[in-house]
Amino acid sequence: MTQAIELTQLDNPQEWDLSDLYKGFDDPRLTQDLDSLQTEAAEFRESFRGKVKDLSAEQLATCFKTLETISEKSGYLYAFPSLIFSADTRNTEAKQFLDKVMEALTSVENQLLFFDLELQKLEAAKFEELQKASVLSDYQHYLNRIAKYRPHTLSEEVEQTRNQDSLTGRQAFIQLRSIHLGEQEYEPVTTPDGRTVNTESELSALLYHPDPEIRTAGYQSVRKVMQQHNSLYSYIMNTVAQDHKVENQMRDYESTLQKQLLVDEVSEPVFRAIMSGTGDRFDLFQRYYTLKGQALGQKIRTADLYAPWTTEAAPPVTYKSGVETLLAALDQFDPNYARRAEEFFLKNWVDAKVRPGKRGGAFCSYTYGKHSYLLMSYTDDYNSLFTLAHEMGHGLHFAWIDDRQTYFNSNPPMVLAEIASTFNELLLLDYLLKQAKEDKSLTKSLITRQLEDQLNLLFRQSTISRLELAIHDRAAQGSFDHTFVNEEWMKLYQTLCGDAVEVLPEHQYDWARIGHIYFKPYYCYQYTASNIVSLACYQKYLEVGKDFIPGYLELLAAGGSLDQVEALRRYVGVDIEDPATIRGALTYVEKLLDQLQASL
Repeated sequence: MTQAIELTQLDNPQEWDLSDLYKGFDDPRLTQDLDSLQTEAAEFRESFRGKVKDLSAEQLATCFKTLETISEKSGYLYAFPSLIFSADTRNTEAKQFLDKVMEALTSVENQLLFFDLELQKLEAAKFEELQKASVLSDYQHYLNRIAKYRPHTLSEEVEQTRNQDSLTGRQAFIQLRSIHLGEQEYEPVTTPDGRTVNTESELSALLYHPDPEIRTAGYQSVRKVMQQHNSLYSYIMNTVAQDHKVENQMRDYESTLQKQLLVDEVSEPVFRAIMSGTGDRFDLFQRYYTLKGQALGQKIRTADLYAPWTTEAAPPVTYKSGVETLLAALDQFDPNYARRAEEFFLKNWVDAKVRPGKRGGAFCSYTYGKHSYLLMSYTDDYNSLFTLAHEMGHGLHFAWIDDRQTYFNSNPPMVLAEIASTFNELLLLDYLLKQAKEDKSLTKSLITRQLEDQLNLLFRQSTISRLELAIHDRAAQGSFDHTFVNEEWMKLYQTLCGDAVEVLPEHQYDWARIGHIYFKPYYCYQYTASNIVSLACYQKYLEVGKDFIPGYLELLAAGGSLDQVEALRRYVGVDIEDPATIRGALTYVEKLLDQLQASL
């Protein structure tokens, strides 16, 4: 480290401090900002509705800046209640205020819809003139994106209705699942050391326990809840998928996939290449778990996928030591990178405490003009440490974006959005391997953990998107129920696992735990795509050393200002459209497998 740090407040996983957004629900600025936001939106509408076609490039640039200011304030108003709700889904006040804010922001969005719609209706010559205007250079990619949505845009009245309907339609069902899941109680499991766990995050952490009975108990406890509510969660999934179908018909999209790929800025050939490239190499997944089964002397089951390779329990990784280890790993990459990560802990931008009612999983929530907030449930193990590294990668990515980009360029396409998170995990892995070079047991644990991470990103995440292809194809034909989703999920997982892994009956309900399939269709293949790109970036870093860093940081800082394929080529020399890039990621995994097999 370039400087010693004192993190005495991190003896236990911390809770975040949201006071730089608002002091609390009684903060008068909340109501004031909500009122002023609606006033500003109304004034903008009054000033420019029906007049966009007559605006000069300079006037348009001023309008963009005004819209960005409104959007920035909207972000603060949404972030505050949603973050509190995520940390405690049983918080009634947060839920009620979040509903109020979402209703108000929908109204604001409806008042401003006209602007992009009128831009899209401009004559081609006028629009091209604006795209080339130097005063609008910061908004070139934004204008290009607007143009791509032209064939799928509806009238202002219909767009407004769609927005309003989302409050009681698709988004309401997605929110219902989050609330319902947060209210669930899980059968407690007592570990051999006498500790009793009963939260989803702690029970999921038991999948890494050396005792197969403990793993099974944790696995079954979580999935028993999914089984109990299988019909409800499949009904919600069907409703969400049907709503996408209706929207596709209204907007003239061929499919939900086409619609989402346009949002993601990924071409369908790239998507299909990723799906077929990973689908052709399930043998890597099966080879690994065959080796693992031989080493453990048992057939691997889905409850054992993350079982340690040794019966010795791994030493705990306390929150404080985990934070210090992560910062040390980032410092070896770049001291300034580490300093910015340190800020998250010193200023309590992280909520890592385990508690009932907390949203499952982990996320990084970016608030433009401020910073990011990280949420996870830290359970004193290496899995938690790598999750922390992953979310911190997102936080650092947005820190570089915030330095350089306007609001409209602050949202990177999804493949780019996952690069820094995976890159951070690779930095942490290399650091830990160097620290553990005399500890063969820990070294093997880290290598196998990296392999399991890669197998998850390349094969499990793409399998989730295969399930979505089946769900949305079926939705296009008509409604479906829990039986359809359960059977499809089992069929896909059995194909992935082959004879190497026994797919337990409870696994058929596991799909309902995957929040992304509700929140955003086809999100998960992007983990696969981004992992492929991240591995390519990391290999270049290992080849050229510190000279790689400036281009990498430029890539992060680019945010959403460039086409992501162009940005990857320009700043780090990686071409996602080249099949060799996909093969390179699979070769990396194969070499790790060879290395592991040679050590057995």
